[in-house]
Amino acid sequence: MQIEENKVVLIEYTVKTEEGVLVDTSEGNEPLAYLHGHKNIIPGLENALVGKAVEDELSVTVTPEEAYGERHEQLIKEVPMQAFQGVDKVEPGMQFNAESPQGPQLITVTKVEGDTVTVDGNHPLAGVTLNFDVKVVEVREPSEEELSHGHVHGAGGHEH
Repeated sequence: MQIEENKVVLIEYTVKTEEGVLVDTSEGNEPLAYLHGHKNIIPGLENALVGKAVEDELSVTVTPEEAYGERHEQLIKEVPMQAFQGVDKVEPGMQFNAESPQGPQLITVTKVEGDTVTVDGNHPLAGVTLNFDVKVVEVREPSEEELSHGHVHGAGGHEH
């Protein structure tokens, strides 16, 4: 069975930056399960997997446009420390969920100076080219529930 829209796909993968820095891997864990064609994974990887089958292995380079997008300087803002009420110590590297006009947004603290905190609303991998090594381990039909929910349930997928 080949990978196409509305198929459940399980992959083993390793992803690194162009500099060779490990970003993520399924090694030592369950394979990643996703429902093809439902935007469960980044577009560049999903597009590269079309037509592949069990046991196929591939290396894919995904540009920022097909991954987490380019960095946008307007998403870097200075906010008052009082925006972090209830947090004992705000430090660079900390991440928080903030409400934006588009819904919840992950922000990362990049600098703390006195009562001013600089936050970055870009995805941590925005602007980064990613190199994937992937092995397809399973391709199957989805259950009616998986199809209606738009994602895989169970091992490697979504739990309700």
